[in-house]
Amino acid sequence: MYRQARYDEPLLSEISDDTPKTRYCKAPENPPEDYIPASMLRKAPPGIPEVSEARVVRHYTRLAQMTWGVDTGFYPLGSCTMKYGPKIIEVVADLPGFRDIHPLQDESTAQGALWAMHELQELLAKITDMDAFTLQPAAGAHGEFTGLMMIRAYHEDRDDKERKEVIVPDTAHGTNPASAAMAGYDVVEIPSGADGCVDLKALEAALSENTAALMLTNPNTLGIFEKDALIIAKMVHEAGALLYYDGANMNAIMGKTAPGALGFDLVHLNLHKTFSTPHGGGGPGAGPVGVKAFLEPYLPSPTIKREGEVYSLDYEHPKSIGPVKAFYGNFLVLLKALVYIKSLGGEGLTEATERAVANSNYLAEKISPLLPIPYGKVWKHEFVASGKALKEKGYSTVDLAKRLLDYGFHAPTVYFPHLVEEAFMVEPTETETKEEMDAFVAALRTILEEPAEKLKGAPTNTSVGRVDETLAARNMAFTWKNVNK
Repeated sequence: MYRQARYDEPLLSEISDDTPKTRYCKAPENPPEDYIPASMLRKAPPGIPEVSEARVVRHYTRLAQMTWGVDTGFYPLGSCTMKYGPKIIEVVADLPGFRDIHPLQDESTAQGALWAMHELQELLAKITDMDAFTLQPAAGAHGEFTGLMMIRAYHEDRDDKERKEVIVPDTAHGTNPASAAMAGYDVVEIPSGADGCVDLKALEAALSENTAALMLTNPNTLGIFEKDALIIAKMVHEAGALLYYDGANMNAIMGKTAPGALGFDLVHLNLHKTFSTPHGGGGPGAGPVGVKAFLEPYLPSPTIKREGEVYSLDYEHPKSIGPVKAFYGNFLVLLKALVYIKSLGGEGLTEATERAVANSNYLAEKISPLLPIPYGKVWKHEFVASGKALKEKGYSTVDLAKRLLDYGFHAPTVYFPHLVEEAFMVEPTETETKEEMDAFVAALRTILEEPAEKLKGAPTNTSVGRVDETLAARNMAFTWKNVNK
């Protein structure tokens, strides 16, 4: 599959025209004595502890019991769409033909995998109203960076090299400014209006001949749909810039409208959010990027091409920004998203959106008497309440979030977005029941009546108590050894 690969001579010497290409990856049956360099040979046994099977099983079972996940209970982590992943996606990803595939196989032996990726590209293009997709990016932020590099290539190809600014609203997804800066752009932040949407006058003032793009999250991180999306698109395009759609919140519009229909030129999707592949714990993820036809020449190479019933990798893209990941992306994550889409179909995806929005508004109405919601009256998939008044009781939003853990609920996102003081960001997703959401509200109501001391010492019922998060981030331990000794 990977035409640019090179192989060691001992392997090539065993290959004839009739040899299956999969043998490329096998070591010879009778390797010479110097097949492995002496410098790489182990001189002593590895320092791995010897333990019984029972201890190993108990160790990992205990870790599973200590770890919270969406299979364990309610996970209302705003902005991150921690929806339940149907187990059928794991079953398909574990099929030997997919699980055991190797990226160095010849294309003729990987037609099933190439079909799956091509099919996913086509479906994502239809869902987003785009013309072409790359599946390479490994996460949402990686997709943002990829999109921005294509924006740069587009402007440079037009000899429009003075466009060095990317506009980012203050309600954008959190990684947008970082991605733009990493791509070499100057970030221009614009404020929201009183309604929580883009301030059109501020946008007009920011747009200029130096603007390369506007990155817009819609619905934004307040859970509010940008009602002026079409006007924004017109303003951006008239300025000669491109309109980028951050697909982090696609869960709120999937099947109802599409970025292409709203005037966007390119989009990234978080498959590990909207399309239910496992999410959290550091990955793996997938952040495919879709573009309108005029940007297709700049897509990362290779792309997946179909000619009749044969699928292949197409490297013939002279204007491509080049590969952005080794091989073709996180294949099994892509496969799980394909199974999810195929299982639900168009009507199912639309219903998922409707349920997500209904759950969000139901929960917002229940929570607003307890914690006010500064922005919006009708929300999409998420909303942001404020714990500002909690300070008068002697504790903060983070204390409230930690106490929820004692009641068996994962804490919502806190302190983001920054334009809401003591932000408490909740996204129930479409997979939660009314009973589960009612129990969450009941726990919240109980906690708000407790003395401050209980909240400031929380959590107390979890396997690990409150940690110093700053110290933990600076003094991480990644091995079984105690690095602090």
